[in-house]
Amino acid sequence: MKKKLVLVGNGMAGVSCVEQMLKLAPNRYDITIFGSEPHPNYNRILLSSVLAGDADMQDIVINDWSWYEENHITLHTGQTVTRIDQQNKLVSTDGGISVPYDELIIATGSLPFMLPLPGADKEGVIAFRDIKDCETMIETAKKYRKAIVIGGGLLGLEAARGLLNLNMEVSVVHINPYLMERQLDEPASIMLRKELESQGMRFLLSKNSESILGKKRVTGLRFTDGSEEQADLIVMAVGIKPNVALAKASGIEVNRGIVVNDYLETSAPNVYSVGECAEHRGIAYGLVAPLYEQGAVLAKRLAGAETKGYQGSVTSTKLKVSGVNVFSAGMFTDAPDTRAIRVQDEIGGVYKKIVLRGGKVIGSVLFGDTSDGSRLFAMIRSEEDVTGREKEVLLGAGGGGSAKSGVELVASMADDEIVCGCNGVSKGAIVQAINEKGCASVNDIKACTKASGSCGGCKPLVADVLTYVLGADGVKTVKEGICGCTTLGRDEVVESIKAMHLTTSKEVMNVLGWNNAEGCSKCRPALNYYLGMVWPEEHEEERESRFVNERNHANIQKDGTYSVVPRMYGGVTTPADLKKIAEVAVKYDVPLVKMTGGQRIDLLGVKKEDLPKMWADLDMPSGYAYGKALRTVKTCVGSTFCRFGTQDSIQMGIDLEKKFERLNTPAKVKMAVSGCPRNCAESNIKDFGVVAIDGGWELHVGGNGGTKLRATDLLCKVKTEEEVLEWAGAYLQYYRETGKYNERTSEWVERVGLDTIKAALEKQEDRAELVERIEKTLSLTKDPWKEIIEKQELNRNFVPIAGEPAVR
Repeated sequence: MKKKLVLVGNGMAGVSCVEQMLKLAPNRYDITIFGSEPHPNYNRILLSSVLAGDADMQDIVINDWSWYEENHITLHTGQTVTRIDQQNKLVSTDGGISVPYDELIIATGSLPFMLPLPGADKEGVIAFRDIKDCETMIETAKKYRKAIVIGGGLLGLEAARGLLNLNMEVSVVHINPYLMERQLDEPASIMLRKELESQGMRFLLSKNSESILGKKRVTGLRFTDGSEEQADLIVMAVGIKPNVALAKASGIEVNRGIVVNDYLETSAPNVYSVGECAEHRGIAYGLVAPLYEQGAVLAKRLAGAETKGYQGSVTSTKLKVSGVNVFSAGMFTDAPDTRAIRVQDEIGGVYKKIVLRGGKVIGSVLFGDTSDGSRLFAMIRSEEDVTGREKEVLLGAGGGGSAKSGVELVASMADDEIVCGCNGVSKGAIVQAINEKGCASVNDIKACTKASGSCGGCKPLVADVLTYVLGADGVKTVKEGICGCTTLGRDEVVESIKAMHLTTSKEVMNVLGWNNAEGCSKCRPALNYYLGMVWPEEHEEERESRFVNERNHANIQKDGTYSVVPRMYGGVTTPADLKKIAEVAVKYDVPLVKMTGGQRIDLLGVKKEDLPKMWADLDMPSGYAYGKALRTVKTCVGSTFCRFGTQDSIQMGIDLEKKFERLNTPAKVKMAVSGCPRNCAESNIKDFGVVAIDGGWELHVGGNGGTKLRATDLLCKVKTEEEVLEWAGAYLQYYRETGKYNERTSEWVERVGLDTIKAALEKQEDRAELVERIEKTLSLTKDPWKEIIEKQELNRNFVPIAGEPAVR
């Protein structure tokens, strides 16, 4: 007769333990699981993806309803266990259910810590812990604009990112002077803050909350220094506390958590505890990898298999917020008996640090480039002696010595070591999938075990396990597509759109077999562009696929306000327009009026709610300072005023800007016209630069004055203004038709080759066909701000691109 195993808590730690136990002893127990939420087992780590709209409930489910049925597990959802009768070995719920047990696992997880502030019980004050919290935030964002997240740790930043994607203005309040102090050192934290500020987050650091303002609903937050901040929603993400209420009420020993020994046994006979509610050797872990490691030990114990006791965990943290990659592990802060090696590149946005003690790596922090995270974490765990080759550990082979390869590090890992922390997949599980199920690629492993299926940070380590088992020649390379939703590249997608006459993103995803039926933040805007490029007359703009700046037709700033830039053709304005701009700046109390590098006026610090009225009062075309379109045409005064000028560069710039304004392109496009080879308009670092020479014009292409500085290549020389416009139109259309979405011309020219571009534009008839196609597209464009003002579309709650940065 089977013994009765009861699991209290349907979360990641407890269910993972049951999963592993079933593999070892599938017929040993009749299993009953209780969960307080009305859902099957889901990945709580991915709640931020649900909040951001990048995933729904089904996407983050780990074990669906059918899994419980197939494994003959009785699941009671929406039932909270309130009593454990140790004498009669019986658990009872608030719904009146009582179930006997032979073995009992308590995996009640943790509860969000809510600051005991006056007013914390007001409507609009919530935590960020479960699906219900996500639903509350999503509904709130439809009605309200200002959100405050209290807590600048891992959870707080994920909540803030999601709220920002929901089009809310987000301020993060943190009591410490820098973010994520438990996972990052100060230099990495400062770099993270700057990056997140550029995406629209606002930070109030070294702030201590005093009380929550408002009557029935929250209206703001007051700090101990007397200052206040307005808010329609306050999310507390200040930490978690083990959920020990059930154990405590049942007479089981608790401290901060439920006290367990190395075999996860509590003080009560036949009662165990794993996960965030458990306290082992004085530590209650709040990260997922240790919880899986605990579950692996308990699974063997329950299955009757031999196992070493749980020895505690070395923890690591990976964070990815809108493309920001962060990793930390072990003891990464400096101490008198430690040494550190650091690499800091603020231009490239990369910071790396390892901390050593006695010849061993004991901690690491990585920012920007986290590709070495798994390798360094394995070295920390294995306590490998790196004496004499410390620099190489961080700097690579150039640092001297010979570091272990990823495959060698995999060889030294125990089978039960966790490779994928998000999904609790061990090295042994991956090896088993390779040997027994024929997995030969990272994608195969992801489909079979879920390893690398969440944050993706473990992909390099998964690849090393594959190489370790199969050898380099046995690993399949799967072609990468335009995103993770498809293996199809840009050219294949565009060709299919043309061949099958696909006109909507949904149609493309369905017909071409997208892995994710809703697409993702990378492919949705790309498909929207490709469809509009191929079918300018038929494709209806999918506004929900635009980035937040493009939806609002203004650039979001780090304090949540916006920057408005009206069009000034060729940098030329009039007294009437200047007066209009000045009047609008006064009317809307614009904090800063600045000349831009593209010879325009920037109105900074505009409130979002003022944008439609401001544009209506300006009654000027948008300068597209936010768009993947023609931004500016910079000019010098040329022959009109300058004694060195050989051509009328001002008029040429105005003609180009008026011709191509509102044209959607794969990425932003900047132009310039210089009246002589002295190049005062910096034409030699623009996407399309025009330089006046005696008797004609030089046309330069593929320049970039940004972080990836690139001088232009000479495309050709022409004699007339008409030829400049013709070549510019043909060049831009060829870029539109062959460029990848989000690929600047500087990258495009290097990828396709200048000779290829010259060949495509060399014949007059080919240029004429390209010009004809761009003219058709231009004939269909309108200034979107006019339409938005007419339709009052800005007041709708547009669905944001999930997980994407606000600034582009």
